[in-house]
Amino acid sequence: GRSDNRKEACAWHPEYGAWMIEGTPRMPFGGFVRDLRRVELSMRLRRRRILAALNRDEIVPTITAFPMMGTHDFTDPPTEPLGPVAQSDTCSDAVINGHPRFATLTGNIRKRRGSKVNIKVPLFIDSRTDEQSRTNATEGGDEMLRMSGFDNWTCARRHTIEMDCMAFGMGMCCLQVTFQARDIHESRHLYDQLAVLTPIMLALSASTPILKGRLADTDVRWATIAASVDDRTPQERGLEVCAPSHKGQMGWMAGGGARALAKSRYESISSYMCNCKQGSDPTSSLDKYNDIPCPIDETSYETLIASGIDKKLARHIAHLFVRDPLVIYSERIHIPDSDSTDHFENIQSTNWQTVRWKPPPPGSDIGWRVEFRSMEVQLTDFENAAFTVMTVLISRVLLYFRLNLYMPLSKVDKNMQEAHKRDAAASGKFWFRKHMAITEELEDGKTHDECELMSIYEILTGKGTHFPGLLPLVFAYLDNIGCDTLTRDSVRRYAMLLEKRAKGDLLTASAWIRKFVRSHPQYRNDSVVTHEIAYDLMTACSDIGEGRRKAPDLLGNVVIEPLTKDGAYEVSLESTPLDEKQRSLLIEKYRMRALDNKEKGTSISDGWTSPVEEQVMEAAGRAPPECRVCVTSHACRCASAESERVKRSLSASLDDESEEFSQAAREA
Repeated sequence: GRSDNRKEACAWHPEYGAWMIEGTPRMPFGGFVRDLRRVELSMRLRRRRILAALNRDEIVPTITAFPMMGTHDFTDPPTEPLGPVAQSDTCSDAVINGHPRFATLTGNIRKRRGSKVNIKVPLFIDSRTDEQSRTNATEGGDEMLRMSGFDNWTCARRHTIEMDCMAFGMGMCCLQVTFQARDIHESRHLYDQLAVLTPIMLALSASTPILKGRLADTDVRWATIAASVDDRTPQERGLEVCAPSHKGQMGWMAGGGARALAKSRYESISSYMCNCKQGSDPTSSLDKYNDIPCPIDETSYETLIASGIDKKLARHIAHLFVRDPLVIYSERIHIPDSDSTDHFENIQSTNWQTVRWKPPPPGSDIGWRVEFRSMEVQLTDFENAAFTVMTVLISRVLLYFRLNLYMPLSKVDKNMQEAHKRDAAASGKFWFRKHMAITEELEDGKTHDECELMSIYEILTGKGTHFPGLLPLVFAYLDNIGCDTLTRDSVRRYAMLLEKRAKGDLLTASAWIRKFVRSHPQYRNDSVVTHEIAYDLMTACSDIGEGRRKAPDLLGNVVIEPLTKDGAYEVSLESTPLDEKQRSLLIEKYRMRALDNKEKGTSISDGWTSPVEEQVMEAAGRAPPECRVCVTSHACRCASAESERVKRSLSASLDDESEEFSQAAREA
């Protein structure tokens, strides 16, 4: 990414899908209140720079999942499935980014598992869904299947969206935020506390109601991705059978390929890791909260303990090593661990959990970090900034007020399942700790560890007299540290978005997309999203993101300022003289336009509403801005027949002398 904007710069990274790109700030934001206002500006700059790179027939909506992935003829140009890498029945290998890492990941997950991945998501049942299912009935349509990521949710096969390759999950986009901690102790504390919030923010940011061209009965992506990279063998998944390709071939695998693993390698966390006051703090003793299976690699654990690592951190690291590495570059195999953490990062980076603890690389000034990974990407930069900024502020509140969000991880996992349900943001009930800040003694028989079911609205705004809510604490924090008025106004708008979504006054992106599809004139109430519906949906999503379409049921009274590629990069104030011909063309052009404005009785400044015509720009050696089908914020160069006549006149006279150019302009 170019860094010619002195205040902001962008970095771009390849992602799994050939159509995807990851954008980040080139440098981390600072730790000042004013930096909160930079987030949205940075996101708008990134979107503007992507727009500057697009062709006229291309758009770049910020959506979680392409709705037609895996349907008939969903790529351009058309591609064929059953490629050698994914071996998918519906997706071509061409959708995978050409970087060798991604194809290697795909093939190795399938090979280690012993079969293709098996993703199962419940279908949204509309009034004519069964009619459509009978028309397209397949063998075994009544067979009951357990849905991916759910303990007790089963559906008939005909009511299930089935997907068979990594692209269905890793081809999804999301919103991730990385926090810099003061030291290792603060990073471990943040890791634990933020893990509790991941299901809440997942539900609030829900934006995945369509999979494989059909409406799903879920709102978020997480279970789909978890199943898409599930490389566990049948034995590791709790089955007694052995995959035919694995017979006699499992000795090389971690745990011999037979250790029971309750979760995919893309899942919620399986253990807290903070060593609060070396375990002497009774309010945060982790043993009672780590109440779910957390298999570990015993050899790794013993090595860590022998090296002086405390048990909680050793358990966290040893749990990562129950997985096998999935991809490594040959030239990076034989490197000393004393000089590089590549071998650790190779395991760490393919354990995709809701939060990730990130030790600093050796020999760098990067500190201890925590990555918050559960949120879904939103349609607009305003929404993405709102979720980013509010997550940052909640992390500061956790530290500033010394809050305690610990609760059993079994309840966190239940919250993850709850977050998947339709409209969970407004109607779901989530386990949460009743007392975040211990300020007084409780009645006999009650403890500070009590949890109760709350709506997200209650978690954000408070419940009764015992639970203050997260948003009031954010406001208290900002007021107490002396937040400026401009930042307060921005945060208020961001907080309002989350509050109104939790209350049900505003729709999540999932609810908005579902409503768009169901109200489309071509929708047949059969759960099917056609190519025509998807085209209109993607256009609408792009228009909302770029400020060309209002969405009051999604954004309330927030107006997205129209965004074009103008200003994507800084333009220097040139002082190098033009040659004589270029000078004559430009001066005459603008003299004639000023004269025309005067004759019409208008201001010459009012006449300066659009860039100069394409031919004059090219004569000056500069590329002209492209019209985006007459939707730019300035007057479009192709908006009328008159402008076309002007362009033809200019084109015909470009090589003529100045007087001939003037006459053509007058005639136009």
